[in-house]
Amino acid sequence: MSTDLVISSIRFQEQNNTPLLNMNKFIILAALVAIAAAAEYTTPAYPAPAYPAPAYPAPAYSKPAYEYEPMPYSFDWAVKDEPSYNDYSHQQSSDGKVVTGSYRVVLPDGRTQIVTYKADENGYVADVKYEGEAKYDEYKPAAYSKPAEPAYSKPVEPAYPAPAYPEPAYPSKPAYPEPSYPSKPAYPEPSYPSKPAYPEPAYPSKPAYPEPAYASKPAYPEPAYPSKPAYPEPAYPSKPAY
Repeated sequence: MSTDLVISSIRFQEQNNTPLLNMNKFIILAALVAIAAAAEYTTPAYPAPAYPAPAYPAPAYSKPAYEYEPMPYSFDWAVKDEPSYNDYSHQQSSDGKVVTGSYRVVLPDGRTQIVTYKADENGYVADVKYEGEAKYDEYKPAAYSKPAEPAYSKPVEPAYPAPAYPEPAYPSKPAYPEPSYPSKPAYPEPSYPSKPAYPEPAYPSKPAYPEPAYASKPAYPEPAYPSKPAYPEPAYPSKPAY
């Protein structure tokens, strides 16, 4: 807010003679004081803290009084125990600078693992190979046996005394007089008219039809068949004697 705008606002309020003139003057003056104070305030510059570097004493190692030169060596050993399935061996040798060796072990799957290695100033290099074919036993699940049924003892039934209740006393049944009903009225038997007599109906007699005459069955002569021809019996050669 500029100063000219504030002054113009004060003059406008003075001309209109508003009732809040004094309060508005106070608010405007407070705002001008705050703006002036903010313009004059500068952020203080603090120097960066300086921490001294810790000084650790250098460790002092005592050099051995003597040093051994690398010496050549060689060793080997082997274990072969069939009942316990232990079969392995190790061999190593060195000329003082280069170490070479190998070791072998029988794996659980039946293969033999052979590792040949070499170690020198350039590092450790190993060559791993396997001999034989892996064999795995056929899985045979164990036979399931049903667990024995637990034996539970029957709990003892608690003995409770039978409750004794007094017999209830009921009032005696009241005696009511037998009811008297009026006698059944006598009605005369009804008389029905007799059944009418109807004459028997006369039907015409059955007509007599003459029996039909059928022609007699014709007589056919019996057919004559030729007699069976007589064939001579075949003659077979006798069975040879072996």
